[in-house]
Amino acid sequence: MPQTHEITALLQAWTNGDSEALAKLIQLVDYELKKIAHAYMQRERPGHILQTTALMDEALMRLMETEKITWNDRKHFYSLAAKRMRQILIDDARRQMAGKRGKRPDQVNLTDAAPLAVEEPEQLIMLHDALNKLASIDERKASVVDHRYFGGFTLKEVAEILGVSQITVEREWRLARAWLKREIYDDPSESSDG
Repeated sequence: MPQTHEITALLQAWTNGDSEALAKLIQLVDYELKKIAHAYMQRERPGHILQTTALMDEALMRLMETEKITWNDRKHFYSLAAKRMRQILIDDARRQMAGKRGKRPDQVNLTDAAPLAVEEPEQLIMLHDALNKLASIDERKASVVDHRYFGGFTLKEVAEILGVSQITVEREWRLARAWLKREIYDDPSESSDG
C-alpha cells in the first residue's frame, strides 16, 4: 500500500488545482479502487453493463466533477469513492425499475460480506434506502455496512479506515445488520441489542 502521507498530499494538491497530482494519485490508488469496485460488481447481476474498471472510472469522473472537496486523508477519499460507486449502481437500478412496480424480495443477505448473492435492482434500492435512514440515525454503523458489505473490506480494514478498534467494528456490524433487517422487513422480533 502506498504511503498514506503521499496520498493525502496528492489529494490536497489536486483540491488546489494541480492536475498532475490527480494523475499521480490515480496511479497510487488504482489497486484499492479496483478492489472496492470489484466488491460492488460481484453482487451485480450477470451481464451488467458496467465492469469493474468502468465503475471505478465513472466514480472518479463524478469525484472530479464534484465541487471542491477538502480531503481529510486517504480514508476519506476511499470512503467517498465507494459511496460514488454505490450511487452509480443505485442510479442504474432505479433506471431499470422506472415504469415497473417492484415487489419486496424474499431476503437481502447481510450475514456475510464475502461473496453474496447477486442483488436485484429492487433489493439494492431497498438496502440503499434503509442504509440512508440508518446513516441519519447512526453514521458510523452505516459507514461500517458501507465499507464491509459494499466495499468488501475486512473487519480489520474497516477498523483501520474508521480509526476505531476491530471489536467496535464487529459490534457496529452486528447491530447495523439487525437494524437493517428490522427496517427492511419490518420484523419487530429483531432487537438491536442495545
